[in-house]
This record gives sequence, structure tokens and C-alpha cells, in this order.
Amino acid sequence: MPVIRFVREGLDVECYPGENLREVALREGVELYGLKGKLGNCGGCGQCITCFVDVVGENSPGSLSGRTAVEEQKLRGRPDGWRLACQALVQDSVLVLTRPQVGLADKDNLIGAARAEPLPAGPTAWPVVESEEPDDDDSEEGADAAQTASAPQSATSGEEP
Repeated sequence: MPVIRFVREGLDVECYPGENLREVALREGVELYGLKGKLGNCGGCGQCITCFVDVVGENSPGSLSGRTAVEEQKLRGRPDGWRLACQALVQDSVLVLTRPQVGLADKDNLIGAARAEPLPAGPTAWPVVESEEPDDDDSEEGADAAQTASAPQSATSGEEP
């Protein structure tokens, strides 16, 4: 699986190819937002521009999906490596610096250490989960009983129920 290395947090997180960077970060407890972003974020629509991340030395071009039209507009005048986490889909392992607009003591050393340790490439597809086939005899009887039990009762003879 692709690995997102969050430099500020010193955390490596696995995700599935094509997962949204913001969703992965929030799921893993990575702090994307400052106070203003916590109070007024748009929930991942790309409108509030508070989920900035800096993609640090991409492992390979295409580690994240290309910039969306929303990002092109909202990130005008910002560094080229900056992305909106809510608009970026993870394709391959990548180094990410959260909240790049906030200072970070010893930033260069932290980034250097993160780059020094290689990131695994991981598989390029979602895992396939095989489902178990139910027993034919049991499933038909169970389905009939479930339909009968859940069917709405109606009065067709004109009598009150």
C-alpha cells in the first residue's frame, strides 16, 4: 500500500491507492488545521483552503493526483509544492508536511531525515475481498421468511385493521 509520511508528526500511514489525503489524515489523527481551520473548514470541498499541505520531494511524479481546477484557483501565488489535502488523491508513497504556513523548528533536518529513509511503493490496486457463498437451501428459505416478515400489512377487504 502507498505510505504517506507526515514529516511534522513523524508518522508513516498506509492507505489505499486513490484515497483522499485529507480523509486519511483525519482518520489517522493527523492535525491538518489550525484554530481558524478547525472552526471554519468546508468539510473537504476545497472552498476554505485551510487544509494546505506541502508535498516534500515527491518520490515519483504522480504520487498524488494532478491539481484540480479548484486548487489552481485557490493556490494561485502559493508555492508549487503546496496542495489542498481535500483535493489530492494518493497514488503512490509520498512525503507530506502538514500546515506548511506555520513555522517548524529544525524543518530542514526533519525533511532530510524523512527523505533519507526510503518509502515503500506498495501495491497499486485495492485488495480484492472474496465473499463467502451462502448455502442455497438456507438462503432461499431465509429470504422468503424475511420478505414475509417485512411486507406491509394492508386491509384489502375494506375492514379496519
